[in-house]
Amino acid sequence: MYWKKGLSILSAIGILATSWLGGTGTTHAQEIKLPKPKKEKYQYENLSNYFTGYDGTFVLFDLKQKEYTIYNKKKSEKRVSPNSTFKVPHALIGLQTGVLKDENTTFKWDGTIYPFPEWNQDQNMSRAIKNSTIWYFQEVAKRVGEKNEKKYLHKLHYGNQNISGGLTNFWLQSSLAISPKEQVEFLKKFYTYQLPISKRNIDIVKQALVLEEKNKAVLSGKTGTGWKDAQINGIPINGTFIGYVEKDNNTYLFATNIEAADKATSGKAKEITLKILHDKKIYN
Repeated sequence: MYWKKGLSILSAIGILATSWLGGTGTTHAQEIKLPKPKKEKYQYENLSNYFTGYDGTFVLFDLKQKEYTIYNKKKSEKRVSPNSTFKVPHALIGLQTGVLKDENTTFKWDGTIYPFPEWNQDQNMSRAIKNSTIWYFQEVAKRVGEKNEKKYLHKLHYGNQNISGGLTNFWLQSSLAISPKEQVEFLKKFYTYQLPISKRNIDIVKQALVLEEKNKAVLSGKTGTGWKDAQINGIPINGTFIGYVEKDNNTYLFATNIEAADKATSGKAKEITLKILHDKKIYN
C-alpha cells in the first residue's frame, strides 16, 4: 500500500479496516459472537389451598429453566418489612465493611434477658443467623454506621433502601421494605455471585444459611417474623421464609410471605413453603 497525495488519516484507517474485514476478520467476529441470554418465563398458579387464613404469596425461580412460578402476583410485588430475612444482606454488609471478619466473629451478650433463651449468650455470626438473634445484628448496624448502611443498600438494590426507621430497627417491621419478588431477585444475584460483594464473603453467608440435607437435596434459607408495634414475641402479623434448594445440578430459589391479624409467623411461612416444595417434588 502507498499513500496518495491528500489522503487523510481517517481515510487510510478506513482502507485498513476494509482490508481486514475482507480477510479473516469477518470469520473471527462471527466466532466470538455471544448467544442471547435465555429469556425468563413466568407462570402463575393458584396455590390458595396452602394459604388458608392468610394473605399470602409464593415465588419460585427455576435457575436452569429461567422460569418463575408465582402465586398471587399482586402480593408478590407488594413490599413488606424483611424483618430477620435482612440478616442475609446484613451479614454481607458486615463482612464487606470489615465489621465482621468471618463467621466466627463473636459479640458478648450484655446480660439483657430476651424471650428466646438461645439469644441469652455470646453469639458469633453463624449462630446469630441460625438463632435469628436480633441484638447481634443491631450491634452490626451500630458498627457499620448509617452512611455505610445506606451505601450498601443502594449498591445491593435492596427494596426501598429506606433506613429512616432508625439505625438499629429499620428492618424490623419498620421503614425498610422489599417485595417477595425482589427477595428472589436478590437471591439470584447472591447465589450466582452477581452482587458487589467478594466471593469469599458470599460463600461464608451461604454456608451459614444451610438448614438441612435430604435425599441428595440441600435446603438453605432464612426466616423473618414481624410483630405488631414491633414488640418482639408479641402478635405476629408478617411471616417470611426465603431461600433455595440445590438438587440435581439445579437450584430453585423461593420467597414466601404471609400476613394476617395474628399467627402470621415465619415458622408458618416455612411450613407452607416446605409443603409446596414437597408437592412439586423439589424437596421431599
